[in-house]
Amino acid sequence: MAEKKATIVIKKINVVAAGGHGGSWKVAFADFMTAMMAFFLLMWLLNQTPEIKKNVSDYFSSPSVIEYNFSNYGVELTLEKLFLDLVNEPLKVLQDFMQPVDYTPNFLQMGSKNIVMSALSEDLGEYAAGFEVSGDTIEIKLPESKLFEDGSSKTRSQFPTIMDKLSKFTAGLEDADVMVDSRVYVNSVKGQSSSVAQNVADKRLDLVLAQVNSKLEHQSVDLHQRAEVASAARRADGRPEEGYIKITIKQKELRSDGSKPRKLGQILGHDDESMSVYNNFVNKMTNKKKPEAETK
Repeated sequence: MAEKKATIVIKKINVVAAGGHGGSWKVAFADFMTAMMAFFLLMWLLNQTPEIKKNVSDYFSSPSVIEYNFSNYGVELTLEKLFLDLVNEPLKVLQDFMQPVDYTPNFLQMGSKNIVMSALSEDLGEYAAGFEVSGDTIEIKLPESKLFEDGSSKTRSQFPTIMDKLSKFTAGLEDADVMVDSRVYVNSVKGQSSSVAQNVADKRLDLVLAQVNSKLEHQSVDLHQRAEVASAARRADGRPEEGYIKITIKQKELRSDGSKPRKLGQILGHDDESMSVYNNFVNKMTNKKKPEAETK
């Protein structure tokens, strides 16, 4: 009699981790909640004033501060600004990624000295006699020949254009002192009269001050003024020394909220033409850290 073989039975057991319906309900529920949120947001928006609706529209249609920086100052300067912001004010970087560009920038709080210098050169380079930018001060010198007729306070045709470009750097200031200096050399006016020269300096000062003051957006900015007449002087070619309008923008020691302002920073180093923009930036950072490490 043949020996009976054992019967092997294989059972397949299906384990359902989340009950009889699996995890698909979670996806459906998430979609439902998203749709409900969108619905209630829509209902809220429909009941808002036209002004709020416009603000919401501007938020989603305007570029962010980061995009604005890239398009206006280039990749390298924006990378520098991002690094300086991350080191000094990390939360500001997150805010910039979210905040639309709907305000006038405060150049004393840009963080990067190089960005300020770049903007000055681009906007006022053909009109100014020079710029100086330090940690908390921006100085702009405008020669009188660009703004006024010789020996008088009569403005030239490009005066409004220059004032508009200047307002880019003054309008958005907060917690700052702005000094406007008007200098006239006595031998540059008719009759070389000191009283005439003083009158010209005063009128020029009033014209520039009125332009600057009319475009300030914050009350925490204080304007200061000085009109002066300098003794007769001549340039190398024999012509009278040229007077000027000088605008000095200085950050106050404390902000309105009592906090200390951040100074303009700078990443030192020179570009290597064989490197990409990103590699150049990394190279500058490496070279900057070496001297700091050696001094410790």
